[in-house]
Amino acid sequence: MTHDDRLSGVLEHARVIFFDFDGPVCDVFAGLPASDVAKQLTTLLSIQHEAAGAKAAETDDPIEVLRIAHEADATVGQVVEQALTAAEVEAVAVAGPPTPGAVEALQAARSSGRAVVVVSNNSADCVQRFMELHGLGEYVARIVGRPSGDPHLMKPNPYPLIMAADQVHVDVTLCTLIGDSLTDIQAAHAAGTTVIGYTNKPHKVALFAEAGADAITDAMKDIADALTA
Repeated sequence: MTHDDRLSGVLEHARVIFFDFDGPVCDVFAGLPASDVAKQLTTLLSIQHEAAGAKAAETDDPIEVLRIAHEADATVGQVVEQALTAAEVEAVAVAGPPTPGAVEALQAARSSGRAVVVVSNNSADCVQRFMELHGLGEYVARIVGRPSGDPHLMKPNPYPLIMAADQVHVDVTLCTLIGDSLTDIQAAHAAGTTVIGYTNKPHKVALFAEAGADAITDAMKDIADALTA
């Protein structure tokens, strides 16, 4: 288990905790592979815009397919986004249980008196669906999903974090984000929040350290332990 002495200090100074969704809370595409969804979206995109479809065929990331679609044409992007949202809602229904330690982390954050906001590049609909399926809604004050029709505002853009802080009426600099991707760390730095890198894959330890994560952990239960210590 990765032990980071900075973890407790980062959490101690945070009045609000932002949880990224895919990774820290849920493995969204565990039951419905992301590569399959990307292929479905690419097929749809190719019918609408051949050149964009060819470009999208080079990635297996559904979110990247969405970006490509919107860059090509806003109307086509909306069609692809609706399909992605439907696929995400389908995916979380078969994704299995929450990430190990995530429930404890959410409970500890809420019990500590801090507000919890899920901030995701996935749709708010799929986050809401997962929370309902697993009875986690009581721990979450707000859900900020990807901005519909504006994929350029997704993380690493700081916009979702700024919006999340506004919704709970706390200055964004008094918040911390738990995220498992480089875009999470970049968004947090741009917004002025602290950021805890959740290294659910070994190669991320060095990556997040180099990117300047304020703390790093490989177990969500560490978050709960630090909050209840």
